[in-house]
Amino acid sequence: MDSGEQGVCSDARRRPLEGLTVIELGTSVAAPYACLVLADLGARVIKVENPGAGDHSRSWGPPFWRGTSAQFFSLNRGKESVAIDLSTEDGQAQLRSLILEQADAVVQNLRPGLLAKFGLTPETLQAEKPSLIWCDIGAFGQRGPLSSKPGYDPLAQATSGIMSVTGEPNRPPVRVGVSLVDMGSGMWTVIGLLVKLLELQRTGSGGRVETSLFETALAWMTTPMAVYHASGEVPEPQGSGAPQIVPYQAFRTADEWLMIAAGNDNLFRKFCTAIGRAELAQLPAYAMNAARVQNKDPLIAELQGTISTISAADLSAALDAVGVPNAPLLTVDKAARHPQTQALGMVGPCAGDSLPLMGIPISLDGTRPRSDGLPPELGEQTEKWVGEKAL
Repeated sequence: MDSGEQGVCSDARRRPLEGLTVIELGTSVAAPYACLVLADLGARVIKVENPGAGDHSRSWGPPFWRGTSAQFFSLNRGKESVAIDLSTEDGQAQLRSLILEQADAVVQNLRPGLLAKFGLTPETLQAEKPSLIWCDIGAFGQRGPLSSKPGYDPLAQATSGIMSVTGEPNRPPVRVGVSLVDMGSGMWTVIGLLVKLLELQRTGSGGRVETSLFETALAWMTTPMAVYHASGEVPEPQGSGAPQIVPYQAFRTADEWLMIAAGNDNLFRKFCTAIGRAELAQLPAYAMNAARVQNKDPLIAELQGTISTISAADLSAALDAVGVPNAPLLTVDKAARHPQTQALGMVGPCAGDSLPLMGIPISLDGTRPRSDGLPPELGEQTEKWVGEKAL
């Protein structure tokens, strides 16, 4: 691992992966998010891009910030950019040399078969550099009838069943509003890479990490799949609710929506008492969760009728007083400004810029790792890494 200067990332806070160099052959969200996490943890990330337009997400806007999309900005801080034309033999040679001479790991989510066409496969590169860790993020996995099919986050949401349990009953399909499959694939990649780093210390050999959007989406379906296999019944969308817990959903108060999660029978009794409906918890149809699930519709109607007469602030205070979990439904602007968000230090600008960007949701010994380096301009470090001196 390279122990030299960390490049564009100058943050002096904890950097546990400092010295690790990762080549990102990534575009859009999955690989860039994995490498964002690695950069925040202190790794040097060299992002290889097409010299024409670069990462697809650079143009995904408006809005734009500093001439590039806000989405690209949010996923690529602390990285370095090298522009290489892989359609040329020179470009292929440049990438090969960059990997063999600089990389401890490669993270890639390019379309299936593209790198193999240029002879840049994990097998050939690891034959020359056995310590190399190669991370593949595919669309539908390495084998099976869909393995050669390209894909994006919503396709994985659709084929895995996620969209079938999202939204409201008898309404058109709804995609989860964030790229949770892409970002989840990035997280699994980081987990696999860290496992391989531990193995490398023990064996001296790198290896291959494989995940895909489809596999990640299926993993998010762990509970619905178990419910289906246990019951034979196909889960349906529940709106803001949950199919196995009642009440566990958003209610409309006199002025705003409030999410209430009475996740067990004791919490349900406290909930009923707090809204002045203690008698509901005594009825056999509602006393136990299994009964509440069976009688969900009439119970929710009873609860909603009462809740609609109470303000969100008063109801939240009453539920807090007895320990019933609840939270307001915040829009993005309100969530960004919420005191809890601020207290955790999750959002902050890069050095020399004012755009607030989300950090990673982990602290190590009380410190949140984060790179303050700006997202790179397309090809900003090309000369540094693939010029004559670099090669």
